[in-house]
Amino acid sequence: MKRVDPYLLDRSRINKQKMNHAEARLWWDLRRNQFGVRFRRQHVAHGAILDFACLSLKLDVETDGSQHEDSEPDRLRDGLLRSHGWTILRFWSWDIFYKNEVVLETIACEIDRLQRHPR
Repeated sequence: MKRVDPYLLDRSRINKQKMNHAEARLWWDLRRNQFGVRFRRQHVAHGAILDFACLSLKLDVETDGSQHEDSEPDRLRDGLLRSHGWTILRFWSWDIFYKNEVVLETIACEIDRLQRHPR
């Protein structure tokens, strides 16, 4: 078993305690297990902290504010995760509040796709 970077582990614990409103809203939907899969929040994987991770499907669901627009660190992080077989879905915080049904439908479709076509 690989050792997790203590700094990232500490950051993930802090992030769990200080979720922003969009993260809290999405977590409310994900934790109810309405998709038939389990999500973890603020999970550390491959040197990154994933907002919401479904380990069985290697699906990472991210909530992004405006600071993430055209973010080079996010592109590099996503590339690293994809190289390890992860699928990343990113949603703007605004969409989680005002287009929640579309967000949840997108997540459900991706879960269905990953279950039908495992890697």
